[in-house]
Amino acid sequence: MASNNSKNDARLKRKIRIRKKIKGSSDKPRMCVYRSLSNIYVQIIDDTTGKTIVSASTIDKEIKSLPDSGDKKAEAKLVGKIAGQRALSAGISKVVFDRNGYIYHGRVKAVSDGAREAGLEF
Repeated sequence: MASNNSKNDARLKRKIRIRKKIKGSSDKPRMCVYRSLSNIYVQIIDDTTGKTIVSASTIDKEIKSLPDSGDKKAEAKLVGKIAGQRALSAGISKVVFDRNGYIYHGRVKAVSDGAREAGLEF
């Protein structure tokens, strides 16, 4: 019998497995990345209170005002830089990176590289 599991179901299983090990605290919050087909979203979350401290995405006004290059990796790196700058201005210098079940490659890696360039440590 054929399996009905999709790629997203496999990603959700990986996500659950990863989240058992990764916890964000107030001094070292969790940087979570969500990747859709056309956009990428980043949240820095304090898991003890369940609050989002900082967020950035490709639908923000800062990024939408830039000319569209069509390069999703470059946009992802810019989102990472903006999230890193916002986190530093909020007083956060260290985070735990949560790739959310995605492979650490392509746009997910570009987000982390941009955040590291901005000055975040993880």
